[in-house]
Parts: sequence; C-alpha cells; structure tokens
Amino acid sequence: MGIFEHRYTVNVTWTGNRGDGTSGYRSYGRDHVVRAAGLPELAGSADPTFHGDTDRWNPEQLLLTALAQCHMLSYLHVAVNHGLVVTAYSDDAEGTLHLNRDGSGEFTSATLHPKVTIADPAQAELARRLHHNANKVCFIARSVNFPVLHEPEILTA
Repeated sequence: MGIFEHRYTVNVTWTGNRGDGTSGYRSYGRDHVVRAAGLPELAGSADPTFHGDTDRWNPEQLLLTALAQCHMLSYLHVAVNHGLVVTAYSDDAEGTLHLNRDGSGEFTSATLHPKVTIADPAQAELARRLHHNANKVCFIARSVNFPVLHEPEILTA
C-alpha cells in the first residue's frame, strides 16, 4: 500500500437476536455495534421506520454525518489555503432517501447547511465560494452517486 492508498477497517456485530434469530421479519432486533480499534463503540440500529431503535444511530444518519464531517474538514483545509480565518462552524445537514416499490432505496440528494463564522467581514464572498472548492476535495462527496448541495450562511465574529 503506497502513499496514495489508505485502508480503513471497522467491525459491525449484530446484537439483535431475540432468541429466534431471523425466524420472522418482526422477530429480530436491528441493533448492532460498530467498533474500530482505539475508538468508543457506536450503537447502531435501523431507522425506526424499518423497526429500528430510536436511541441508536442508523446507517442513513451515519452517511449524512460522514458527508457533513468531510465537507467541514475539507472547508477548513481550503480556508487555510486561501487565508480565510474561520472561528466557528456548524451544519444542520439533511438528506433525502427514496424508497422503491421493491423495498430497495437510495439517497437522491443531501443538502448541507453550513453556518460559518469568519474573522474578516470583507472575506464573506470568498467564504461562500470556498464551499465549492471544499466539495471538490471532500473524499465522501466524491464517492457518492447523488448530488451534495450546499446552502451556506456566512457570519462574522
């Protein structure tokens, strides 16, 4: 494996066997645990619509989380490269999942709503434009097959 290739490993273990395994659609839980070396466990389940637990993260939330995290980290990177001082950043991201009649489904879009606070009000337009640059270098956004849109709000400190 060279400098241009990175590998990631996680372990996902199903914990939802209620005693009868998958003997029926409603007979098993969707609970699972996600583990990675050196990190706290992440409690996962299905979306409540699909008989999951509302107290656990579901895969759809985690995909949206990955997009929002990647965009934020990419944005902070391009901000530094362009001399933009960011003092705060938050995002209320949302995604749309389309369900098909056959039970399959796919995300059709994600919209990030980054709220970025910058030090210099004169750089507000630059701050807005850099979201495009961040999207171009975000590994996760480049890996999905649906549009990742951005509706940024730029504030000044």
